Amino acid sequence: MQKSTRQDQHSRPAVSDLIAQKKKNRTVGSTLEKLVPGILFGIAAVSIITTVGILLTLITETVLFFQEVNFFSFFTGTELKPLGQNAVFGVLPLLTGTLISTAIAMLVAIPIGLMTAIYLSEYASEKARRILKPILEILAGIPTIVYGFFAFTFVTPLLRSFIPGLEPTNILSPGLVMGIMIIPMVASLSEDAMSAVPNSMREGALALGSTKLEVTWKVVVPAAISGIIASFVLGISRAIGETMIVTIASGSSKNFTFDITQSMQTMTAYIVEVSGGEAAAGTTLYHSLYAVAMTLFVFTLVMNFIAQYISRRFREEY
Repeated sequence: MQKSTRQDQHSRPAVSDLIAQKKKNRTVGSTLEKLVPGILFGIAAVSIITTVGILLTLITETVLFFQEVNFFSFFTGTELKPLGQNAVFGVLPLLTGTLISTAIAMLVAIPIGLMTAIYLSEYASEKARRILKPILEILAGIPTIVYGFFAFTFVTPLLRSFIPGLEPTNILSPGLVMGIMIIPMVASLSEDAMSAVPNSMREGALALGSTKLEVTWKVVVPAAISGIIASFVLGISRAIGETMIVTIASGSSKNFTFDITQSMQTMTAYIVEVSGGEAAAGTTLYHSLYAVAMTLFVFTLVMNFIAQYISRRFREEY
């Protein structure tokens, strides 16, 4: 019996060995705990470093451009003739095309997207919502170049049968198709905002004798207004930055006009044209690409700031 006890004692690890092993494990765990924050910070910093790099490149090349072209003539000029010996650089034709196409797109996306969100949030059954929302979001997965060919080969010929003066490339057709493309963004974000409104508010309004329509427009929509407006602003940013649809369907005419039946060029389409052309590095034409890109960057940045301000200003906590 005593012999068995002695063998058990020898087979068990000593207390000092357990303590040493525990300290070793604790040291390894402590080292890992110290390394993890640094690794995660490095991964998170990739996006920040990339953004800073892009911004520095834009600023550097834009400064070189404005050393050759007057700042005020660039932003107030109505002529854009980047080729030839007497090149003229005025960004207003591009700004006009960008803003008009964005306005057309939002005239389509805002009412349709908002009505869709109201139906999904307030009127659709759970079964209908599970079926319709994924189908709606399929639109967001279609490549933009497909939308561009759709606008050029289908929408434009269809519109020309109703509008005889419509040019083969125009700003109306891509604007309408961009609006269709943005519908899922507006509808999804607005529906999420309305779904976040507590049911107790709906039930209280119904208990006071309100109809379903009155509850929707006088209770739910005002309560979710911050998310709804934020979806509108993000949709505008998406339309401003759209490239392939306007490149294919709006043409490359640098016209300063407000006639939506004519061919226009947007800022993104100009960038595609210059970057895919024969602009030699270091030339004014090459630097104009960065000046236009910087203008587009500022536009998009301002819209994102507006969206953040609206979200904070009108946000309601439930």
